[in-house]
Amino acid sequence: MARSILHMLTPLKHMSPFDVNMAVDAGFETLVTYTDVTLPDVVSLTQDSIFSRAPGDGVRTGLFIGGKNAEDALDMVDRAKKAFVPPFSNHIFADPAGSFTTGAAMVAQVARALREKFGTDLKGKRIVIFGGAGVVAYVAAVIGALEGAKTVLVGHDGEERVSKIAFTMKWRFGIEVGAVDGTTPADRRAAIRHADVILSAGPAGIPILSAEDLESAPNLLVASDVNAVPPAGIAGIDVNAVDVALPVGKGIGIGALAVGNVKYQTQSRLFRRMLEAEAPLCIDFRDAYTLAVEIAG
Repeated sequence: MARSILHMLTPLKHMSPFDVNMAVDAGFETLVTYTDVTLPDVVSLTQDSIFSRAPGDGVRTGLFIGGKNAEDALDMVDRAKKAFVPPFSNHIFADPAGSFTTGAAMVAQVARALREKFGTDLKGKRIVIFGGAGVVAYVAAVIGALEGAKTVLVGHDGEERVSKIAFTMKWRFGIEVGAVDGTTPADRRAAIRHADVILSAGPAGIPILSAEDLESAPNLLVASDVNAVPPAGIAGIDVNAVDVALPVGKGIGIGALAVGNVKYQTQSRLFRRMLEAEAPLCIDFRDAYTLAVEIAG
């Protein structure tokens, strides 16, 4: 059997050691990293990877796409797929900044909590997402919308930037995602007034919502925070929290490590899925979400 090779591409200066470790621990025998990769570079790198091995060895060859931007990663996936020349093709797995698996895990944990604690699901729920310009927020918003929720991105520096992001989501996925201003405490309280779910995906160590702020969300059922660095992004959600009562109201909280546990298992098992597959796979956050739901239970 041909050795397993994973070519890891990133537009950044460095490939993430986290992703390298995950791929090695999953079982890839050979890893090669490519940094400062531009979109036009993807075609030549992809075709060099496919034409140097027999078509049947495409299942032993993978392309991993990293970086820190969801749209850029998805564009690279599209460019790589178009560079294939049947029967020559490889696996593709995109997970920029770990956001595809993290966002999938976050929504999967929320969906589990809604089902187990409230006997409901994501459909029709208003999901308000802080850190709206980030990659985890992007993924959570798209997955939520695809699952029938009414997702809303909150911009810490105004509405304009998150509105542009929401527009690209509509263009790429045919979904409607809202965008609101979250610059001031009053803006943030207005944003969560009708929220059923609140997700905090802002910068580490930055408090976003206080206990007093949460009083403005009387309908809140579940809140989740991926910030593992104190102080918490949402008051009352410890990193280890799993369905813990929030400081006010009937809602429950899910912490960063509870999300991270599902994220870790999801990424690891997707790498192993590539190694075990009998045909080349193309994996993105939708595949990650399906698996994360299974892992979350």
